[in-house]
Formats: sequence, C-alpha cells, structure tokens
Amino acid sequence: MEGVPHTPATLALRRAVAAVRRYADRAAVSSRAVDAVTALSCFALMLLDVPGVAEADNSLGRVSATTVLAAGAATLLLRRRLPWAPYLVGLAFLGWLHELTLIQFALYSLGRFRGRAAGIVGTLGYVALAYTLFSTPLWPSHRGDSLSDFLSLVVPIGVLASGVGIAAHRQDLLRELDARQAEAAALQAVQQERTSVARDVHDLVGRELTVLAVRAEVLASRARGERHGADFEELADTARRAHHTLNEIIVRRADERNATPGLEGLRALAEEGARIGSPVELTIADEARGISPLRQTAVYRVVQECLTNAAKHAPGETVSVRIGVEGPRLRIEVRNPLGDEDPDREPVSSGTGTLSMRERVESMGGTLTAGPRDGAYHVRALLPAGL
Repeated sequence: MEGVPHTPATLALRRAVAAVRRYADRAAVSSRAVDAVTALSCFALMLLDVPGVAEADNSLGRVSATTVLAAGAATLLLRRRLPWAPYLVGLAFLGWLHELTLIQFALYSLGRFRGRAAGIVGTLGYVALAYTLFSTPLWPSHRGDSLSDFLSLVVPIGVLASGVGIAAHRQDLLRELDARQAEAAALQAVQQERTSVARDVHDLVGRELTVLAVRAEVLASRARGERHGADFEELADTARRAHHTLNEIIVRRADERNATPGLEGLRALAEEGARIGSPVELTIADEARGISPLRQTAVYRVVQECLTNAAKHAPGETVSVRIGVEGPRLRIEVRNPLGDEDPDREPVSSGTGTLSMRERVESMGGTLTAGPRDGAYHVRALLPAGL
C-alpha cells in the first residue's frame, strides 16, 4: 500500500490486504456471472412476449423481435458501470414495443448501483412515461390494459423494483464500510506495534547509553591530565549525543510504569490466566534467560497475545508455553486445545492480534506461524537469540 514502507515489518498487513484483493478479484468474476444470468433471465421472460410484439404495429416479425429483445437484454451486462443504458433502452421498449420486462430489471439496477437519488429519478421517469402511454391512444387497445391496471400493477412493480435495488445498494455500502474498517484496524494494529517496538528500543537502549555516558565521565575524571583523558571525554560526549538523538527520534513514554516487562513478567501472565480459568504450563529454558531485554519484551508480547487468544476462543483449556533456544534462534511455542469455534479462523476475531505478533517478531528478523494442528492451536515464533 502507498505510504507503508516495503519492509519485513509490514508483511503481515500486506498478506491481509493481498487476501482482500484476491477476494475482490473472485467477487468481480462472480459479479460478471451474475450479470450474465440476469441478462439471460430477462431475455427468457421477454421471449414470452414475442408473439404479442410481432402482432403489434411496429414492423417487427418474430425473428426480428427476438433479435431486438436479445439486444435490449444484453444491455444489462453494463448495469454496474452504466446502469442508465439498460434504463433508457427499457423506456424505449416501453414506448415502442410496449414491453415492461426490461424496465423492471433496469430500475432495480439503477437503484442498486447508483443509489437512492438515481432510483427515485428513474422511477419517476418510468411512471410519467407509462402514465402518458396508458392515457393516450399510443397504448395498443388489443392489450386491454386500463388506467386501473396502471395504478394497481405497473406502478407498484416499478416502485418495488427500484426500492429493492436501493435497499441492496445500502447493504453494499455497509459491507464496503465494514471491509474498510477491518483494513484500517489491521493497519492501526501494525502501526501501534511498531510504535511499541520503537519505545522499547528507546527505553532499553537509552538506559544503556546513559550508563555508558556516566562511566565514560568517571573514567575521564580519573584520567584527567593523562594521555587517554581526552578520549574518555570524547566517548562521554558521543554517548550523550546518541542519547539525545534517540530522544529526538522516538517519543519517550510519559509513564515509565507502562514499560513492557521481560521474561520476569511471564509468571504474572500465567497466574492471571489461572485466575480467569485458563491454566498455563510455563517452561522457560535457562539459556533463554540470557537474551537481550529487547528480545525479552518481544517474548512477553507474543505470549501475552497468545494467552488472550486462548482465553477468548478456548476458555478453560490448559495452555502450554515453552521458551527455549535452538542454536542461534530463540523459540517461542504456545499450544492450546481447540475450542468450539471454526479451527480455520484466526485466533483473534478481528485478525489484528496476529498482525501485531507478526509485526513484533518480523521487525526483529524472526518468523511467526499460527494455525490449527493435531487438534490444537499452535503458535511458533523464531527470533535471533543474540547470545
């Protein structure tokens, strides 16, 4: 998407958008098929009127009348892009061939794909033309139609067709709004997670830079007048400038109590899960305790999201959490039995939780997979251990 950098940190969002686009492509193919079926249905209904059309004084025989009606029905293939085309042809059929079928389809299409205003205008034009035809000798007398037929049948059918189209148009708008809101929520979740990662970097790296600056100042004070004194002072100045630059780039959290915990916070998460009825079996390998604070915050966030998902979709089930190290990779594995919901669904209803986890892991050069396997829901994340 425009405005989002092409980095691994946005792959999860891009996969979601790609899925939406694939669905839209399939929907486009499906809509063309629906338009074709609609045109064929209209033509089939109009074929029933071919004998009457051929008998009318319009210089058409059965073959030519069939051809003209087929051409008119074919305009329904344009009903999404140019709904006024079948409408105008429908009015022409109404005045020339005294054919009412196409105009009904056209009124529905006008309301469906151009909304309420176009539907109302189209209905008024149809009613005005039909009234004129029924009130003058222009309507063939052998049809036996009267003004009462016009008021009791022709007008209600037209109004109903247009009204159904307008209602369908409103539903289309609501579905499109829901889709846009879901996409916006996914983008917001990714952006929030990136901000959270940046703030964690600020908190952890900023603290180390402060320690470095203080140590360098102490060493500079002790070595004052010696050969390396100036080097220590330059090192302290460099650390202070780096800390200042970090502050300029990343906005520091106003409340330090909101800083993301590390591995020490997992025990509290497990206890919280037990209190709400979802016991947690937590296993942390000794090797994993030596990872950097930034990686510890990533572990905490992934486990926190997984436990939230398990509480939502498999309440009361025991959740297994294992943190270990495989060579150069830090491994996070979370497993819980599947609940009563569809196993193919994402672990969070809106899908933003999985996006946030992937954003956090991939921004640090790792990978994350999540899905049902062997009767349970598995989440596996691999990160560079950095040991």
